[in-house]
This record gives sequence, C-alpha cells and structure tokens, in this order.
Amino acid sequence: MLTQPKSMLNALAHVPEKGKAELVNGEIVCMSPTGGLPARAGGAIYFSLRLHERLHGGGRAFPDNVGFVVDLPNRESFSPDAAFFTGALVGMSFPRGAPIFAAEVRSEFDYGPAMERELANKRADYFAAGTLVVWDIDLLGVNVVRKYSALDPANPTIFRAGQIADAEPAVPGWKMPVDELFE
Repeated sequence: MLTQPKSMLNALAHVPEKGKAELVNGEIVCMSPTGGLPARAGGAIYFSLRLHERLHGGGRAFPDNVGFVVDLPNRESFSPDAAFFTGALVGMSFPRGAPIFAAEVRSEFDYGPAMERELANKRADYFAAGTLVVWDIDLLGVNVVRKYSALDPANPTIFRAGQIADAEPAVPGWKMPVDELFE
C-alpha cells in the first residue's frame, strides 16, 4: 500500500502553473519545460505506445506530465516523458505504482557528469519501484536510445538512427523506429 500523505500528493497536483514535478526526498522537484525536439520525441513514443495499446492491450500508454505515485524511501513519484502502465487506474487520481516502461527524453541541459549521476539514480529508483525497462533518449548523440533493463541495469542495449528499438520484456511486441524520434 502506498503511504504518501495526502497533503504531499495535493501539493504535487498543485505545482505552480501546473508544471511538471516529482516528489523526491520529501520535496517537490520542479522540472523545466522542454524544447521542441524532445517534446516531439516523447509524443512520438506515446503515440506509438497508444497504437500498440489499441491493437494488443496489456496496459495503458501515458504521455508526458503524468505523476505515477510510488513508495520508495527517497522517492514518492515519477513523471516520465512517456510510459506504459499495467496497474489499475482510480478515476482522476495519480496512477498508483510505477510504469512497467518509462521513457526519459533528455532536454537541452540534461548533459554532463552531474546529470549522468542524477539519471542513473533515477533509473535505479525506477527499477526499485518495479519498472522493467527505462529508455534514456539522447537526441544529440549517436547512441540515441539506451535501453536499460531491470534484469541487467549496468549494460544498456543501444539503438541508433536507422534501427528499430524495443522495450522487451516490458511491452511485448512493441517496436519503434529510432528515426521517428526525429520527425
């Protein structure tokens, strides 16, 4: 059972200007708006997942800015850029539990040693909460999609332009051309 105080979840729901945020270490961590290319990449992932959901079921696709409530010692929520969730939904409330698949699209300032540590810590939190696969999307690099798996989190599978990325075993049968992240 998730135990976050209602006041913290209410605070998350009322972040100024309805901005994107997560609950980490008991504090609301606001996230900057993203630029055009990263936003479109996250939207492309969501759109592809939504089509997969309609054809195959097995869960629900979610776009950016959805707060998934989790119960970890240092984190109470995630807000990935796109996600696939197999848990139950409760009306208008935040989904309870981690998505089975999460996509994190890097924005312009999501680079450098400090950010690499932050992203690695966030992936560890995802896996501790039950996420099976996390994509780290780097639209500026050659290794565009790094697929991290809970089964082997230290050794990502790399997908580059011209290749087809997957989220196995989290979203069976779903695949997406890496080139669609740039359209």
